[in-house]
Amino acid sequence: MAENHHLPPLPPTPPPQAQAPPIIYQHHLPPEKPMAKGTPSHYSKTSSPKRSICTFITIFLLLAGITLLVLWLVYRPHKPRFTVVSAAVYSLNTTTPPLISTTMQFTILIRNPNKRTSIYYDRFSAFVSYRNQAITPKVMLPPLYLEKHSTVSLSPVIGDTPVPVSVEVSNGLMVDEAYGVVGLKLVFLGRLRWKVGAIRTSHYGLYVKCDMLIGLKKGFVGQVPLLGAPPCKVDV
Repeated sequence: MAENHHLPPLPPTPPPQAQAPPIIYQHHLPPEKPMAKGTPSHYSKTSSPKRSICTFITIFLLLAGITLLVLWLVYRPHKPRFTVVSAAVYSLNTTTPPLISTTMQFTILIRNPNKRTSIYYDRFSAFVSYRNQAITPKVMLPPLYLEKHSTVSLSPVIGDTPVPVSVEVSNGLMVDEAYGVVGLKLVFLGRLRWKVGAIRTSHYGLYVKCDMLIGLKKGFVGQVPLLGAPPCKVDV
């Protein structure tokens, strides 16, 4: 007779446990702050009008400079030209040093080489020097106005008043008179203005030196020959 083996009963299966819902962590970010001045984005927004203004000013100045340069090249004034064409000596007294008394007259051509510019001469004066020392007082000349591309002739009489000089100048004149050739310098001083249309410039200083050699013997009076008279040097 077979034996019945009774197995112990299985323990009951526990019911499935419900899974807990996943925990969601929320990160709260701080609110955005308004963009401060000076940041790249703010600079890009505000620099555009400034950049346009700067570009406009640069282009305007460039065009104005080019226009002024063209006008200057077209209307730029050239210095006047002075030329001594004749000389006369009416007296020359060197016998009472340290004073010298002389009276001279020169004819000078003043030319305005500008085709579009006129010239005004103010406070115009002249004197004669020998070895860089004045032997005549300064004589005032009338104001001049030279039209465009014009020439005027002046014949001022200079001197007739004794002036003090050094012994070197007095002796040098006597030696040169004995030799028959005297080197003189006619000097012009003044101020000039250029005029272009209705525009007048400010005053500019004028300094003109006219070196010359004249044939002069002691006791001679009257027109003397010009042995050498290069163009005068004009500084403005």
